[in-house]
Amino acid sequence: MPKNLFEDVVFTAVMAFFMVYGMICYNISIATGGMTNPVFLMALGELKIMWPVAFVLELLVVGKLAPKIAFSFMRPTDRPQFITYAVSFCICSMMCPLMSLIATFLFKTPSVGTFVQTWALNLPAAFLWQFVVCGPLVRTLFRLVFRRNEKADIQA
Repeated sequence: MPKNLFEDVVFTAVMAFFMVYGMICYNISIATGGMTNPVFLMALGELKIMWPVAFVLELLVVGKLAPKIAFSFMRPTDRPQFITYAVSFCICSMMCPLMSLIATFLFKTPSVGTFVQTWALNLPAAFLWQFVVCGPLVRTLFRLVFRRNEKADIQA
């Protein structure tokens, strides 16, 4: 995965884009009573607000904290795939309540109940979206763009 700051910024920007867009579509479809074609266009309005917020939060705060938490229960010798899953789990576990809180204040009538409901509805969807669609897609795209000589990486 990302090996330097540039790659980290690119990976975070792309991951945040796909996660935020998918979650906005999900939340709009809940609010409007179902997923319809106009939802995809409606989501673009919120995307220009929420994507930069998610990008900054993940790059500067959550992306630094998640590996520390993940390695509190994972070992560096564990399978790299499981480490990736653990870090993704930690990121989702932190980003979902933060983004749900921000969305509650920006797009809903703010209250503790509204936030809790938003978070409760978003958490399972965020995990499913991350582990089944978004995560594998973005990691595959990243590997295609940042091709490496894997043998050289192993020898280095």
